[in-house]
Amino acid sequence: MGIRVLIADDHSLTLEAVKEALRDTGAINVVAEASSGRQALALAGRSRPDVALLDMHMPGEIDGLTCAERIKKQLPETRVVVISAFNDDASVRMAMRRGADAFISKAVDPRDIGPMLRATVQCTVFHAPVEGMEPNGEGATEGLTERELAVLKAVSGGLPNKTISQQLWISEHTVKFHLTNIFRKTGAVNRTEAAHWAHQRGFVSDVALPDGGLAPDGNRAPV
Repeated sequence: MGIRVLIADDHSLTLEAVKEALRDTGAINVVAEASSGRQALALAGRSRPDVALLDMHMPGEIDGLTCAERIKKQLPETRVVVISAFNDDASVRMAMRRGADAFISKAVDPRDIGPMLRATVQCTVFHAPVEGMEPNGEGATEGLTERELAVLKAVSGGLPNKTISQQLWISEHTVKFHLTNIFRKTGAVNRTEAAHWAHQRGFVSDVALPDGGLAPDGNRAPV
């Protein structure tokens, strides 16, 4: 039957957009949809989904985080994914502490949501698109998330955005998003500087980029 998903969001447009995105993703079935945390809890108990995708800021006594907490207690086998318009570190850490197995920013390309849910069920992703949070809820080494580190390693190996997107099951838009975060966190101004930063800290053993690497959009950037 594929992955069974419950979606909860108080904004009907967001709910429909997510459903539409998941319809185009193979082997993912939306088995329940809710517009409040209280409704999501009741539906989760009845449908027992593989994944509960919850909006972080649903109004009412049972918001997204409270709902995440209770679902994990009642259905520990259900993977909980929190989705939010905010992707700051404090929001992500709070979601993970309250029971989320993964975090998705609403800035992500909708086409990436399905693959992210699959990866969460398979325990290969913990946070997105500031994604890659470790299971203990803390960020990856040197302030980079696990997924950012994966992108950085691929960049250091000389791979272009298109190849990285194919290897990591994300869109090129999301690769650029990660690169922008990597540049900000490392202080690099282009791919070459970011690759050398990774090499100096032992994340990669060699750098395959020529001087004057590419900017996040894939265009040549000055060193």
